[in-house]
Amino acid sequence: MAEDSDLEKTESATPRRRQKAREEGQVARSRELVSFALLSAGFFGAWGLSGQIGGHLEGMLRSSLTFDHATVFETRRALIGAGAASMEGLKALAPLLFLTGVAALVAPIALGGWLLSSKSLEPKWNKLNPISGLGRIFSPNGVLQLGMALAKTLVVGVIGTLAVWNHKDDVLALVTQPMAVALASTGHLIAVCCAMTVAGMFLIAALDVPYQIWQYEKKLRMTKEEVKREHRENEGDPHVKGRIRAQQRAAARRRMMQHVPKADVVVTNPTHFAVALQYTDGKMRAPKVVAKGVNLVAARIRDLATENNVPLLEAPPLARALYYNVRLDAEVPGVLYGAVAEVLAWVYQLRRFNTHGGAVPVRPSDLDVPAELDKRGPAADEDDDIEDIEDVEEIDPQARGNGRGNNGGNSSSRNDGGRA
Repeated sequence: MAEDSDLEKTESATPRRRQKAREEGQVARSRELVSFALLSAGFFGAWGLSGQIGGHLEGMLRSSLTFDHATVFETRRALIGAGAASMEGLKALAPLLFLTGVAALVAPIALGGWLLSSKSLEPKWNKLNPISGLGRIFSPNGVLQLGMALAKTLVVGVIGTLAVWNHKDDVLALVTQPMAVALASTGHLIAVCCAMTVAGMFLIAALDVPYQIWQYEKKLRMTKEEVKREHRENEGDPHVKGRIRAQQRAAARRRMMQHVPKADVVVTNPTHFAVALQYTDGKMRAPKVVAKGVNLVAARIRDLATENNVPLLEAPPLARALYYNVRLDAEVPGVLYGAVAEVLAWVYQLRRFNTHGGAVPVRPSDLDVPAELDKRGPAADEDDDIEDIEDVEEIDPQARGNGRGNNGGNSSSRNDGGRA
């Protein structure tokens, strides 16, 4: 049952499905709306422009029926007269043709919008298959289209018959009326019949337009499996995205770890937190955090620091304050200048001791760390360290390359005299 429900097209079309259908030339269209628009434009155009059209037609008839002996026997003059009559006829019909042309363009756009698709012009050989053609004819949609055509013919025929029947006395009286009166009466009868026909076509179009919209929406419906597949194509498979995200995080951690050998000191918790600080006099306004992490990442930072002779200092309050309040590649805030200055002073003394000997420098303790900074911040997760790295790389794309290019040979580029 579940498989059958997945095969049923019960879901509304997605925006991508609609866009693809438009690219293929599939939009809602109503032939009856176009027919109604053409009849309305023709009727109201002829009615509104009857004076102008009558004037041009009168001129055409006058020039056609007025001729002399020379015109009859000279082909050139006869052709000139025919050309002039044709121009008068064109001038008479040009406004009406323009109105019907505009109606033919606007009616489809009003329902399905403007669409130019080359795919709809491509030849489809399957439409030449007589078997599939018979299938379309006897399909529910084909039967309905046939019913609509018959209904349209029936409506127009009934309306025309009723119009003539209701005015049968006027029609019979035309033969007894003077020419001018008879022509005016004939025009009035034609206008009434046309108006009733347009009204009937309006009813047919009013029924066909909602049906065509419903039929179009039904055709675009999707199964639940199609919606899921499209969602995966748009958003990506969650499992694949998870693996990509994990690989990105691993690469980001590796890039961050490449900065640890260049650090001046690593402040630890001692086990849960590790923050690497770096300061270059004359190039930096203040010390900055070049690496930080918790748990396994912190252990890896400590191991790298030990391998590259970077001093480790156990200062839990300062380590937590730096981890929670300073982003990667950001400078230490002013409230921590004093505590970080004591740490760097101890590092410089340690370097001097390693180079020249003397008294062993005393590790700093009781560092001045504000209580409001020594508390759990917005996050304490290894993934947050990676988000910091990615933020830095978005702001400074060179950070990615710099981290990779400076891997290895770091101690030789520093004038620190050695490590503890």
